[in-house]
Amino acid sequence: MILNEIQNMLKDYFDVLQTQDLGKFDQVFHPGCILYSAQDGAVTVRPFQEYRKMVQGRESPQARGFARLDEIMMVDVMSPEMAMVKVRLRLFDNIMVDYLNLLKVEGRWTIVAKLFHRAETLAA
Repeated sequence: MILNEIQNMLKDYFDVLQTQDLGKFDQVFHPGCILYSAQDGAVTVRPFQEYRKMVQGRESPQARGFARLDEIMMVDVMSPEMAMVKVRLRLFDNIMVDYLNLLKVEGRWTIVAKLFHRAETLAA
């Protein structure tokens, strides 16, 4: 049951990144979520609202015709209310690997922290 709930939430997560549906975005990400990355020596810390504005202000991968790749690599259920997942996906011309910390809030799984890494850039 918990695994099915998490997989359904991750389907919404993948959809959000491809379509940039802000209504679904607000369901997937907890408003207190923080996103972290370290790439090429630069550390990025991005609060929920800043990330939401970025998503809102750009054309979606789906609208730009990018192919989709969504893969759940690991789900670690810590308790009935907490889990961590690792996913791999295509975002525009990048292959991303994300670690998502999940918390079940008011009966719904949400992302409370995200670590992301650009693992590969695909040739145009």
